[in-house]
This record gives sequence, structure tokens and C-alpha cells, in this order.
Amino acid sequence: MNTSILLQVGVKIFLKNIEGRYLLLKRSAVRYPNIKNFWDIPGGRILPGTPLLENIKREVFEEAKLSISSEPKLIGAQDIIRLPEKHIVRLTFSANVSGEPVLDEEHVEFRWVTPGEMEMVKELDEFTRQILGRNFTKIT
Repeated sequence: MNTSILLQVGVKIFLKNIEGRYLLLKRSAVRYPNIKNFWDIPGGRILPGTPLLENIKREVFEEAKLSISSEPKLIGAQDIIRLPEKHIVRLTFSANVSGEPVLDEEHVEFRWVTPGEMEMVKELDEFTRQILGRNFTKIT
């Protein structure tokens, strides 16, 4: 067992608007040149020592200038193992949101989509796709 591997925790969130559609963000190819699936839901790494829900709210505000309007609900956990150097535990939530996003420098486009439309996005992040497939009824 490699005890020198870096362990990180990430949070992601399916944000549902009043029309029942979910926010997808397109990552900048310039900022993320090694990413092949550019579309994803908001989120990122947690700041150690900061509660999970504060991290989710911070990421949503940083990436889209939105505020969550309901209590986030945990819908999935995933191990993302990038051997030999990194292990990420990704926790995915769902919550309601109102307003329109204002993007940060990490993203170049956004879409509001239904879960079915999200499944059809070819460049959807593989880990978001896994959660969507397993938890469709929890998300909607």
C-alpha cells in the first residue's frame, strides 16, 4: 500500500432551477487543456477544515455567482483513483437554485438541461455521467 498518495475530497452539485432544469458548465479548454469531457456540474475541491456545505456554497458562488436555495442532499460518493499519486473522494449533492449564472474564468459557457438532455451530452464528465445514471430518481 502506498501511504504517500495524496488524498483529496471534492464536492459537486446538481443545481435545479424553477423550471426543473439542471445547470451544466463548460470548462475552458485553455484553462483545462488535458480535460477531454468539458461539460460538468459545478464543484471543486474542499478547503481542509471547512464544512462540506460551506465548500459547496463557495464553489457554486465562485463558478456561477449563484446561491443555493435549498438544503443540499447527498446523492452519491465516488472514488477517483489516479495512481500512483492521487486519490480523490468525490461527493455529489443536489439542491435548488434561482437566478442565472455569471461565469468565472474557468468556464466559457452554460446550459440548463433536463437529466435526459444531460445524458445526451457527449462531452459530459464521466463521473457526473456515472452519478446521473445511478441516481436519476434522486436527482429529479
